[in-house]
Amino acid sequence: MAQAVISTKYQVVIPREIRQVLGLSPGQSVQVLTKGGVIHLVPIRPARQLRGFVEGISSARLREKREDRA
Repeated sequence: MAQAVISTKYQVVIPREIRQVLGLSPGQSVQVLTKGGVIHLVPIRPARQLRGFVEGISSARLREKREDRA
């Protein structure tokens, strides 16, 4: 398990193995989220990289059922 230390300036270095797995590069931005006492760092990807990432997904379970009113 990778580990990081918070510096006196509250900076954290992401371990090399994590950077390599996620393909992170210097200067790249991350979104910082917290939930239930856990910190999540989510890489912000350019819109071009996201193209086609939901291809083939079924939206049947994601949409609310609608009652047709006549």
